[in-house]
Amino acid sequence: MSISHRDGDSRACGATTIVGGQDFVTVDGKLWAVNGDVNSDGDGGLITSHSWLTIAGKGIIVVGDSANPDDLCPVPGGPHCNPASSSGDDLINVL
Repeated sequence: MSISHRDGDSRACGATTIVGGQDFVTVDGKLWAVNGDVNSDGDGGLITSHSWLTIAGKGIIVVGDSANPDDLCPVPGGPHCNPASSSGDDLINVL
């Protein structure tokens, strides 16, 4: 099972997700993150592992999905170089 990742949920680097790729599907009162959503450190667009399930034509994000480097990525391999989704809500689980 995969847990849904939402607006304001944490990333592996300590930042939080900012949902901007869709504005109508919520999970427990927060927008569900989709492919390309950035984080509060700047950039760090999320990369979906569930492209078969979409919102507004973009794959949904679940806990553990990886991300592109954010603006604080100093060296390859640091937490800002893959600020993956690290928390979410288990109200909706994707199999």
